[in-house]
Amino acid sequence: MRPNRRCRAESPVPRGTAGERGAASGLVLAIMIWGIILTWMVAAVAIAGSAKMRAESAADGAALAAAPVTFRPFGAQGSATAEAARFARANGAELLSCSCRSDSGWGVRTVEVQVVVYARVPGLAAVPVRATSRATFDPLALLQGGVPPPVPSAALP
Repeated sequence: MRPNRRCRAESPVPRGTAGERGAASGLVLAIMIWGIILTWMVAAVAIAGSAKMRAESAADGAALAAAPVTFRPFGAQGSATAEAARFARANGAELLSCSCRSDSGWGVRTVEVQVVVYARVPGLAAVPVRATSRATFDPLALLQGGVPPPVPSAALP
């Protein structure tokens, strides 16, 4: 008796490829892992970039706040370092150093501050991001009209 060829089921997989079944699963898994790692790396760079901008902004604010406080005849109270630290904290940073010597002279003075902001990258410890800024203050500019007159507090909304 002859076998009926029409009734025999043909395998959809050609002969010799049975060992390759599921090989695409490993490739898909590897691509997914690389995608996750790449996404994490992009997020880490974005977090670090944001922290750098925050640190630079905090350093600028701290330097600008400390500069006029170095001029005692201006009527400044407290120390320039304390003022720089206050502004750094207000901007989410920590003051590392302040080169802001008080001076009663009328000469131009430059203040330099360094701050740190900690970037919190998932999967890593907090990464310190530092920034340095300088601000120059010229007390004579106050006498020469370089600064607009203060607005009375009653005129503020």
